[in-house]
Amino acid sequence: MGVLSGIKKVLKDPFYIVPILCHFHLLDWIPDKAFLKLSYRAYMGQRLNLESTKLFTEKLQWLKLYNRNPNHTRLVDKYEVRAYITEQFGAKYLIPLLGVWDNPGDIDFSALPDQFVLKCTHDSGTYIICRDKKTFNIAAAKKNLKKSLRYNYYWHGREYHYKKVKPRLVCEELMVDESGTDLKDYKVFCFNGKPTFILVDFNRTTGHNRNIYDTDWQYVPFVMNRYYPDPSTVFDKPKCFDEMLDIAGKISKDHPFIRVDFFIVGSKLYIGELTFFHGTGLIIFEPPEYNAMLGDMLILPE
Repeated sequence: MGVLSGIKKVLKDPFYIVPILCHFHLLDWIPDKAFLKLSYRAYMGQRLNLESTKLFTEKLQWLKLYNRNPNHTRLVDKYEVRAYITEQFGAKYLIPLLGVWDNPGDIDFSALPDQFVLKCTHDSGTYIICRDKKTFNIAAAKKNLKKSLRYNYYWHGREYHYKKVKPRLVCEELMVDESGTDLKDYKVFCFNGKPTFILVDFNRTTGHNRNIYDTDWQYVPFVMNRYYPDPSTVFDKPKCFDEMLDIAGKISKDHPFIRVDFFIVGSKLYIGELTFFHGTGLIIFEPPEYNAMLGDMLILPE
């Protein structure tokens, strides 16, 4: 995409404006409540109702402001959460860790295997996959990681728990499922301690599709943020499905809403990450009625 076409795209779609302004710290001066109203209007195209919340997306914004728990910082930190998972369920549910560093310059790439994944601990979406170290661009990876480490993800959507996460890098083993190239991501939506929907993300390298199922493994026909299903792909219910729901339920028992992510390699279950605000709570539903349906499931604390 050229610069001119990129500018035209931003001007035509407010969805892109707020993230760009946040990236350059041009909205940092706005208080959290006012910022959430502004970003909600930009993304959702409607006013944010915080006084009489009904929609799922409204309730997630409410939780950002009024349900702040300092323990959440540990749970969203991609390094610190490993200790929590070990304490609660055992280290067998963790993807093997290859290293943790404060700076990209500290990484000894010669000591890493031919395949690995680098992630930032303090944000969402920053990960670099190395499938062959012989062709891996180390300089470009260091540059991208250094840039990500400088950015406090809290400013992106005012998710309070990210503000105090220590920016670090973790390296994990690269894992794939039966496809040999992909790793499906099972994202379990939990409402007030009850697992309800399972989002299966797949084809990440070729377009990113998402099929959604209920806890009876029945397909549910709704879409969130344009991650569309692939009707030609039918997934069997995982053999470790009950184990997955049991763990998700235990993790979510003290939270109005949380998303618990899992991976399955062979017959083994791994816990990925924990998220309190899916899509930072700015979600376009298709059809839109599901925004209200999920909102009814989320019971806010007093």
